[in-house]
Amino acid sequence: GLPRLEGVPVAHFALVAAQIRMLPSGGQRHHRGGHDHGGIAREGVHEECCGLIVASADERFARVVRCRNLMSEKHEQDPERWPRDNHNAYYIHPEDLREWLEPDAAARVSAVYHSHVGVDAYLSDEDRAYVETDLFPFPAADQIVLSVHNKQVKVARLFRRSGPGDPFVGMIIVAEHE
Repeated sequence: GLPRLEGVPVAHFALVAAQIRMLPSGGQRHHRGGHDHGGIAREGVHEECCGLIVASADERFARVVRCRNLMSEKHEQDPERWPRDNHNAYYIHPEDLREWLEPDAAARVSAVYHSHVGVDAYLSDEDRAYVETDLFPFPAADQIVLSVHNKQVKVARLFRRSGPGDPFVGMIIVAEHE
């Protein structure tokens, strides 16, 4: 099995993964209560979702902030530079990051999440490379990857490194069995 990561409240991640699963679709970025009319796991389009998890004074993973995935737009503008689209990659919309780029706010971003559709929840070479670029504003944040199959989140994994430049170590935080 994967090693236990110190300080990770595993039971809390089940709730975080459930929050991500239940976020509304259709371009809405914040769930404001009421009925869910189509969370990410049930969206008709099989595209990667992405977002941030923000800490509060009391909890490392307190709030989920859904962001828009711009990768298909990047791909359409310059397919040679951006060979992948929303079906197999993510690029968080800069407007969705704006409020989190100030130093105090950026320090509160405790994790970045995205999904993989039809494959396992793993940190791909492309994911690792993106985290190392200047385009990625939260290099110290944990990475959470959700595996979505048949419109259902089947596995979620947390990846954390012990320091800058160290390798990511992963652990399963949610696993659903059919």
